[in-house]
Amino acid sequence: MTKIYQAYQGYSDLSDPMRVWAGMAAPVLGYKWQGWPDSLALRRLAAACEVFSCTQLTHQRPAFGISSVEENGCTVSVHEEVAEQTPFCTLLHFRKDSEVVQPRVLVVAPMSGHFATLLRGTVSTLLRDHDVYITDWHNARDVALSDGRFGFDEYVGHLIRFIETIGPGTHLVAVCQPTVAALAAVALMAAERHPAQPSSMTLMAGPIDTRINPTAVNHLAKSKPISWFEDNLVSTVPGRFAGSQRQVYPGFLQLNAFMSMNLERHLKAFQNLYNYLVEGEDDKANVIKTFYAEYFAMSDLAAEFYLETVQSVFQDHALPLGEMQALGRTIEPAAIRRTALFTVEGEKDDICAVGQTVAAQDMCSGIRPYMKTHHVQTGVGHYGVFNGHRWDKEIYPRLREFIYSHQ
Repeated sequence: MTKIYQAYQGYSDLSDPMRVWAGMAAPVLGYKWQGWPDSLALRRLAAACEVFSCTQLTHQRPAFGISSVEENGCTVSVHEEVAEQTPFCTLLHFRKDSEVVQPRVLVVAPMSGHFATLLRGTVSTLLRDHDVYITDWHNARDVALSDGRFGFDEYVGHLIRFIETIGPGTHLVAVCQPTVAALAAVALMAAERHPAQPSSMTLMAGPIDTRINPTAVNHLAKSKPISWFEDNLVSTVPGRFAGSQRQVYPGFLQLNAFMSMNLERHLKAFQNLYNYLVEGEDDKANVIKTFYAEYFAMSDLAAEFYLETVQSVFQDHALPLGEMQALGRTIEPAAIRRTALFTVEGEKDDICAVGQTVAAQDMCSGIRPYMKTHHVQTGVGHYGVFNGHRWDKEIYPRLREFIYSHQ
């Protein structure tokens, strides 16, 4: 696997300059020179160059780019501030220039091969009515080996630490993979009667119990022993990076897995991009380019976290079986009493299918029924649960009402 990472990096070093040149050539080839007739051949060549330039993988977090938000009919400036930082994560605060006191929300972003900016739309929407923080996880290949390990325990420990930093009354919103760690963190805080227990916890499209309605992702995770994942999917960061010699699950392998799940759709998207560029439909082309610029920004995962998650969550089903351990203690969701619970699922989710997230409702038997809410959003897949039109118009209003009713 170390050789595979080196081979990938060598290919990237060789091909990335070509993509840069292609990106520079595209506008020149597509420019309509005065006095020269329009050339379909040149337009096609320009489009091909631009499509090729868009296939570059990057390993740096894109900018959130949220500079303002509409609040009560007024435009309010937004400033990114570091509330706390560790070698593995930044607790990022989107501070608004507003005197209005709003519920404080901690968005727990996935650590699954992409950066937290994948939730840019989620954050933008939440900012209308909330004071928003997010877990901005760092690329593991940029974290020095001397900074120690990062496994499931460390993930849960980070969440508890960040909740303490934000303070009592925090509302937790966990998206996809971290729903398990979020539930574990809240359960540990409840068992200790921690004064900063969150007021509410929203779990969105997460693998709480993957025995229910298993997807292709779930079947894959159980198809091999954990030793196979360690031998075939874990690699060593090359010496040129800050995280040299750290064991990681490389982002390019995760991207390959994501792409292969919907390969026909991705190929069609790039075909459409080419056609839009040839036909001069720049607005439609820019939508596709923007999506893939974010989608191709990849982050390596610490091997400990990846392997422990695969084994505990997807193979052993430790949480629903009452066997999950974190920070040396058994996770007992029934201990949660003060934190309200909202679970959200997507009807067409092919990653975390319907039934897997709502399982948390029965596990959290200590929460009174009037403090529990569940919603299945029709017509959306995994991504649509936290981004897009239906998130904005149908899911978010329910989430906002839930948070404010438990403020």
